[in-house]
Amino acid sequence: MYIGLDIGTTTLSAVVLDTASGALLAHTTTPNQAGIFPASGRAELSVERLQSLTVECLAHIVAEGGVDPAKVRGIGVTGQQHGVAFLNADGAPVRTAITWQDLRTQDAMPGSRQSYLQRFIEEAGGVEAFRRMGCLPAAGFLGTTLFWLHKNNALPTPPVTACFIPDAVVTFLTGAPPASDPTLAASSGLFDVVANRWNWEMLERLGLPAALFPPVGVAGEASGGGMNGLRPEIAGQIGLPAGLPVGIALGDNQASFIGSVADPAHSLLLNVGTGGQISARTDKFHFIPGLENRPFPGGHYLLIGGGLFGGRSYAYLLNFFQQAGKQLFDGATADDLYTRMTELAATVTPGSDGLVCAPFFTGSRMDPNLRASFAGLSPDNFTPAHFARALLEGMAEGFYRFGEQMAPVIGPRSPLVGAGNGVRRNRLLAGILAERFAAPIHIPALAEEAALGAAIVAAVGQGEFATLDEATARLLRYEEVAE
Repeated sequence: MYIGLDIGTTTLSAVVLDTASGALLAHTTTPNQAGIFPASGRAELSVERLQSLTVECLAHIVAEGGVDPAKVRGIGVTGQQHGVAFLNADGAPVRTAITWQDLRTQDAMPGSRQSYLQRFIEEAGGVEAFRRMGCLPAAGFLGTTLFWLHKNNALPTPPVTACFIPDAVVTFLTGAPPASDPTLAASSGLFDVVANRWNWEMLERLGLPAALFPPVGVAGEASGGGMNGLRPEIAGQIGLPAGLPVGIALGDNQASFIGSVADPAHSLLLNVGTGGQISARTDKFHFIPGLENRPFPGGHYLLIGGGLFGGRSYAYLLNFFQQAGKQLFDGATADDLYTRMTELAATVTPGSDGLVCAPFFTGSRMDPNLRASFAGLSPDNFTPAHFARALLEGMAEGFYRFGEQMAPVIGPRSPLVGAGNGVRRNRLLAGILAERFAAPIHIPALAEEAALGAAIVAAVGQGEFATLDEATARLLRYEEVAE
């Protein structure tokens, strides 16, 4: 058995994977209550609180899932990318972490019309300097956040390591110094994904101390080189053996791909959660403007169209309906408003009678200033049902456009896999995606894809399988197809 732990933005999830049968023996999800929002545009996280929640989550799955501790062979960890946590030489947090949701680098620099993000790109060497980074930097990235702290003389006093939030959890569980797998390191905007190293030259141009950055590790390999397993005091609280291997963490995007796709060389993944991505594994690095190219375990890459128009966009529409009900009619909306919105959307014919939504409420990766719009309004389609359907169709269109950009590089891919709660819980969206891509959507049989992917990576790291491809081919299956 292997435990997979996903340190998400809104929840912590854990699963227990039986590698003999491919079954999830247990899974649990708990709210991530460690978030702190000290001011508008600021998003931080109490690492100490996250540590307590991690222990509670793992203890719950061991106790309530009927897990035999003696049969657990390792723990795999994944979680939110981009943000930054600060640990001292003893592995203890020295301040709150700053998450990917933080927007401080969009603020204007004192005495300048430039934002910190714009100045970061300029001092790094311009947009062209990021071709080998796999992505353009954005607010909330480890690199841009460190730059803001540096410019405001707010970097923690050395010695300190700036790592990713899942890395900090692994260090807490094991006591081993943090190491960052490329799947996380590449989400910083400072990592050369082709050379597989931090871009030391860029760090020097930005004035960021090299000593801040952790060594590069390999996801799933035992943290601390196998010398630092689960700490006895934590093992006792969780109910697992002390010294149990805990793997170096990997990014949740790659973990979700691993936990969703049985045939990674030929599949295309649509993952819809709070945000959304379309992903295809490649064997070579490809630079395509508007897309990201992230490292993937085993020496591969993941070509990604990352949209900011996932479930969060649907939530904005829900919030509008709630406000309309309260402010116009002084009424409370139903608890199952999501379900009602989708039921209404299903009554509208495809095409939403001409209503078209571009669901960029918070911009795009390429243009943070882009905003959402509804076009083609008429007396016939000016209804809540049409707005809900048009938004879902706009999300599908955004994914399809990303897929068009990928097509010259990846060629035809099959099957088309749909994962994440946005697809799993909204089968109307799954059907709309299938219609737009003119292909059936295969939905994974096992939920909690990111946590499952972390467990699979841990199993490969411990030698249970020779490769990830072997592991996913043996363990994953699809429960149904949406058409």
